[in-house]
Amino acid sequence: MNLKLLIPLLALLGSCSVNKTTDKIKKLSDDELLTEVQRQTYKYFYEGAEPVSGLSRERYHSDNVYPQNDKDIIATGASGFGIMGTIVAIERKFITREQGYQHLKKGIDFLAKADRFHGVWAHWMYPSGKAKPFSKGDDAGDLVETSFLAQALVTLRQYYTTGNAEEKALAQKADELWKGIDWNFYRKNNENVLYWHWSPTVGWKMNFAITGYNECLITYIMAACSPTHGVPAEVYHQGWAKSGKINTDINLYGHPIKLKHNVVGESVGPLFWAHYSYLGLNPKGLKDKYADYWQENRNQTLINYDYAIANPKGYKGYGKNSWGMTASYSVKGYKAHMPDEDFGVISPTAALSSYPYTPKESMQVIRNLYENMNDKVWGEFGFYDAYSETENWYPKRYIGIDQGPIVVMIENGRTGLLWNLFMSAPEIQQGLTKLGFTYSK
Repeated sequence: MNLKLLIPLLALLGSCSVNKTTDKIKKLSDDELLTEVQRQTYKYFYEGAEPVSGLSRERYHSDNVYPQNDKDIIATGASGFGIMGTIVAIERKFITREQGYQHLKKGIDFLAKADRFHGVWAHWMYPSGKAKPFSKGDDAGDLVETSFLAQALVTLRQYYTTGNAEEKALAQKADELWKGIDWNFYRKNNENVLYWHWSPTVGWKMNFAITGYNECLITYIMAACSPTHGVPAEVYHQGWAKSGKINTDINLYGHPIKLKHNVVGESVGPLFWAHYSYLGLNPKGLKDKYADYWQENRNQTLINYDYAIANPKGYKGYGKNSWGMTASYSVKGYKAHMPDEDFGVISPTAALSSYPYTPKESMQVIRNLYENMNDKVWGEFGFYDAYSETENWYPKRYIGIDQGPIVVMIENGRTGLLWNLFMSAPEIQQGLTKLGFTYSK
């Protein structure tokens, strides 16, 4: 064949291939697209897992640049999210049931041998199982990160209740780990409030009482539900709810908020506050004397949506297809993004993990990211952690605690899988009743 004719022909074939790929992307149904996002994102916790423990890395940088030399640091909370994500992966057949079991067993075996402080894991761990200091004075037990993991341990136990002998044995081991957490110790001399940190080297030096409202509701739920080291209801009402001072009455963009968020002024916090406590705890129909938790979470999400449309600071790209602020990487370091702390950064996990609350609005973001922005924001483990169109900033980096809720909350919005498992646990039902919650069974 004449070479002058061959070159244009090859170019044409290449162009057709690209167009076919683009067409295929745009033809995915909502269900197909959600599945693709879950599948790719879950790879963070399977293919990208820390190899010794099988648990979640704190972060993964596709550019392999780690200023803190922390590529293999294990994150306790993100590992809990990854355990719940593995249940999704098994059910969605991203991995086989046997692969899922082996992966979960590796993680649970590691946790059983890792450093614990009155049953509580550290925020970060080395692959040796030794605690890695998170900050000065925070070098041991982290009750909040442990509560995210405890939520997953109960969910795992419920998942394998009707499993084979090996699966039931793993469920028993997870149950023992959850029941070994001494929530009462973290009351610091039986005060009616929980404390975030304790260390054998500095004791209660951090002195960080956990009070609402933020991401820590699940910490109090797990503490109250524990059949071995459960705290009395007064700890929740006086500590977390501050004897009723947790309540407020504000309205943003037409959406009422009844819980006083731990932020400066009258506003709402980052969107992970509507995610981390609710990976297993089902907010649908969940109410106590302080709030209707479904309505609170949905309204916080809609405030983010309407704020992006209003775009008071005039950032590039903000709108119905690009919204959602939470704690994530930022143009300068790591920031907790929210309406009153807006730096022009969008974090995909914010809208994606809000899928149960705002399925239509979240799908708009998913389609825009996947179909229009594509390889600017999409990589080996799903959507990268954050981006800014204003700054033309598209780092190819991931954070585990942001990836996990995407897999889990999308599944909860689709099937309620993790909600159904967690809420089926008898001690969770009993504990919620003890605290004065009502919920849909």
